[in-house]
Amino acid sequence: MKKIKSIKNMFHTSGTRHGSYSVGLVVLVIAVAIVFNLIVGQIPEAYRNIDVSSTKIYEISDTTTELLSGLEEEVDMTVLAVRDETDDRITTFLSRYSALSNKINVEWIDPVLHPSALTDYNTSENSIVISCEDTGKTTTVSFNDILVMDEYSYYYYGTESYTEFDGEGQLTSAVNYVTNDIDRMIYQTTGHGEGELSTTITDLMEKNSYTLSEVNLLMTTEIPEDCDLLLMYAPVTDLSEDEAQMLGNYLAAGGKVMLVLGDTSASELPNLSGILSEYGIEPAEGYIADPTRCYQGNYYYIFPELTVSEDMADGISSQMVLLTNAHGMNLVDPERDTIAVTGFMSSSAEAYAVTEESQSQGSYVLGAVASESISDGEEDTENTDAEEAETASEGEEESPADDESDSAEEETAESRLTVISAASLIDQTITDSFPQLENTQLFMNAVTANFEGVQNLSIEARSLGIEYNTVQHAGLFSFLVIFGIPAVVLLGGFAVWFRRRKA
Repeated sequence: MKKIKSIKNMFHTSGTRHGSYSVGLVVLVIAVAIVFNLIVGQIPEAYRNIDVSSTKIYEISDTTTELLSGLEEEVDMTVLAVRDETDDRITTFLSRYSALSNKINVEWIDPVLHPSALTDYNTSENSIVISCEDTGKTTTVSFNDILVMDEYSYYYYGTESYTEFDGEGQLTSAVNYVTNDIDRMIYQTTGHGEGELSTTITDLMEKNSYTLSEVNLLMTTEIPEDCDLLLMYAPVTDLSEDEAQMLGNYLAAGGKVMLVLGDTSASELPNLSGILSEYGIEPAEGYIADPTRCYQGNYYYIFPELTVSEDMADGISSQMVLLTNAHGMNLVDPERDTIAVTGFMSSSAEAYAVTEESQSQGSYVLGAVASESISDGEEDTENTDAEEAETASEGEEESPADDESDSAEEETAESRLTVISAASLIDQTITDSFPQLENTQLFMNAVTANFEGVQNLSIEARSLGIEYNTVQHAGLFSFLVIFGIPAVVLLGGFAVWFRRRKA
């Protein structure tokens, strides 16, 4: 009995009581943690994952948000992959993306358990099939298009690493394609030493469902009827007189033309320059140097002033684009009062147009748009006047109702001539070196502005490269870390010791 009593007394000591309290507290904390995890596990993945990546790969732009919030058709996304083996970045982004609209339905199909699914959808494993039943359109996005592999590292070193994440760009482009019945055709001219568009720009055009083709104006008698935009990129040689006439007729009929100048100024291309002058754009001699808006003291690397609005301003927030070897332009009176010309990109008033012989100070336009409303009633005016005279001679009078019906039948078209004075706006060396700038956004906005009712939905991929923080004042920072913080700790410790010693 004494032994049993002594054992009981062991559990009634103060140490035992404190130990029991500690064990109970640990059990309570573990129970709370388990319950908390169970509750959090019930929250959808789209809301329980926080984007702490340096490049914000899960961040979804306002452009995509607006598109998804305005969806009227149901969009099905069928993911043909083993979910547990799929890269977490893809699964997380898919859940975030689909959570933005109740019109998007995501279904995962395991091709290992259901191999016939690959045949049914006519695609390969690790891909997403995006379809819309209302339009009947379907497209496929591969995981390789979302996570872009570093091919150099793979082929030369056998290591798998990824350089870009293009989840938003690929999915938004696919959703826009399957829900949109309208495709735009862009013809790029050849035969004048034109430059080649970078893969960055062609990818953005493809994301916007723009079809890019080539046309040699010397090999045709007219610009193709399905041409929604005629693009001339950095021509080196001038148009022939027949080509210039063809281009003028195309604009006069309501066509859309976009000219991007390269190292050759429009003033060195007289036939092309004649068309620009007709629309109120006069090329200036030389290259533009801007001492007040230049990059690190290089006067020919300039940040132009932007005055964009409406479609041209879409997605432009920093107002920062970089141009090199830019030619200047001046806006003059166009040949017709019906033509309106405005600049959307210019140098500062302290800029110079520099040639080998001279320097002319002033503000120069670097990007401009000339537009003209054209009515079908303006065509064949001579025939119309003759018919009216014949009608009057016969004594026939046209009623006001007929006038109203004729005016109602008249349709107006708007011709649009967009001129950018520097091909460097979309030079890949600049767009890749300075991804934070808005060069490509401004260019794609200028393209999209030619199409009525179309929004620029081309979204660039996000880099997966490591971004390092740069300490602006390393000397002061090092002093604080090495001396400041230890001194504060020592002084605090001494104060506590001194206070206790006196007590």
